[in-house]
Amino acid sequence: MLIVVLFNLKADAAPDAYENWAKSTDIPLVNALGSVSSFSVLRTTGLLGSEDPAPYQYVELLDVADMDKLGEDVATDTMQRVAAEFQGFADNPQFMLTESI
Repeated sequence: MLIVVLFNLKADAAPDAYENWAKSTDIPLVNALGSVSSFSVLRTTGLLGSEDPAPYQYVELLDVADMDKLGEDVATDTMQRVAAEFQGFADNPQFMLTESI
């Protein structure tokens, strides 16, 4: 299952601080989880065919190999700390569950 997360940063969150944290903490720790096949964070750069900004600044793609195991993995103290840090940066992130058609 692929989980797609769309979000903007909170007004007081600096993009450089978030991106440094994502590269040094979030991405490596999530990719190391046994329940996760791959995890990436993308910065949006605009809308195709438009000068308008994208409605979200960031997109996360979390390819989950085992949803039950993911629940166990994210319940650890380390991942609870990472989740709290993420919530400090992200303004109302939208976590969308997907399936292939």
